[in-house]
Amino acid sequence: MAPEAGAAHTPVRSLTTRYVMVVIVGMVIGAGIFKSPALVAANAGSEQMVYLLWIIGGLISLAGALCYSELAAAFAHPGGDYHFLERAWGKRFAFLFAWARFAVINTGAIALLGFVIGDYLNRVIDLGPHGPAIYAFASVFLLTAIKLLPAGEASDSALVIVLIAGLVMLAAAAARLVFDGAPPLDPGTPSVPAPGGIGYGLVFVLLAYGGWTEAATLSAEVKDGERGMLRALIISITLITALYLLTAWAMLRGLGLAGLAGSEAPAADLMSRAFGPGAGVVLALAVVAAAVTSVNATIIAGARTTYAAATNIPALNWIGRWNFRTRSPRNAVLAQGAVSLLLVGLGAAYDGFATLVDYTAPVYWIFLIASGLAVFRLRAIEPDVPRPFRVPIYPLVPALFVLTSSAMLISAVLYVQGGALFGLAILLAGVLVIWSLGSNQ
Repeated sequence: MAPEAGAAHTPVRSLTTRYVMVVIVGMVIGAGIFKSPALVAANAGSEQMVYLLWIIGGLISLAGALCYSELAAAFAHPGGDYHFLERAWGKRFAFLFAWARFAVINTGAIALLGFVIGDYLNRVIDLGPHGPAIYAFASVFLLTAIKLLPAGEASDSALVIVLIAGLVMLAAAAARLVFDGAPPLDPGTPSVPAPGGIGYGLVFVLLAYGGWTEAATLSAEVKDGERGMLRALIISITLITALYLLTAWAMLRGLGLAGLAGSEAPAADLMSRAFGPGAGVVLALAVVAAAVTSVNATIIAGARTTYAAATNIPALNWIGRWNFRTRSPRNAVLAQGAVSLLLVGLGAAYDGFATLVDYTAPVYWIFLIASGLAVFRLRAIEPDVPRPFRVPIYPLVPALFVLTSSAMLISAVLYVQGGALFGLAILLAGVLVIWSLGSNQ
């Protein structure tokens, strides 16, 4: 007789490396790639620098992936970085991280991607000024409900295939212009803002690469516990870098450097130039597919961190239950979905997407720095733990990862908006939550 769902059940190593790659690609390549190349071009100063910045972003992400591969292989756990942080910095800090993911980082990402879906679906079927919020609420509700069903690798893989197809469409548009002999729309050089536009360009590049860290939450479920996560991270980030370079080429070839830099919707402008105005509907659906894929992956990873933290807190035992039938932390998915819907309401009241980006950014980089430092800390305090994989060129690689993450945090704080202050306030509220739960954190 099949076991019943309950607290006694824990994750088993049933996921293939290919599926982990699907989650990583879905998490990283979101709808932002249809916008961020314009921001990179506006700050890069030359086409060569545009390509170089995307390559540098890929290399920095690979450095981080190597750090996470060492931690995931040595300390596999469904909580991912929650577990690393607990061993390195203690239970209180780890719980604060889990709180941040539950109340700010993952739920905020789900909500803001819901608004991306809403903005583009409202162009296809206009529901009026409140249409984006209606679509956002419906999409978050529906995608959360789907993740309450038994896990299906095939459906998740199909979403990523659709996502990649959307980027390939942009390359096809550029190829059409090349075939027709059409020159770039505006090949001039945009004025670079002071000080140092290249540094700002890298900020947008690294934001586009964000999200691969979430794969660590699958470290206890991947079949090849020693090398599966390493292969998944390296192959995925290499593929993502190639797709980003392809997208940059397509937009530069179709719009030119100045044309790309000045575009509010570069992907739509490229598709319209190559295939006519009607192509905008097709592109809108591609953007929606990209956002749906990212929401799907974020739900998977975020709920596992919440589950891992809840198993250590008696008052939250109902969240810390693993469901055998769905092969997921079902109650954690429900709780995460409820908070995400509340944040959709926040976005509906205060400028949607922009507010939610401000809300999540500073908190995200704080804990990424802490995870990078955990490589040094755990080597020092737990030197005898078997490490099937070790970061090469230690300590330079983890040091590079920590320094670049610190630069991102500084940038997020320097350009802080009201949403960011609210996100930091919610993080501090986590300290009160620790105290109120009396969980010996």
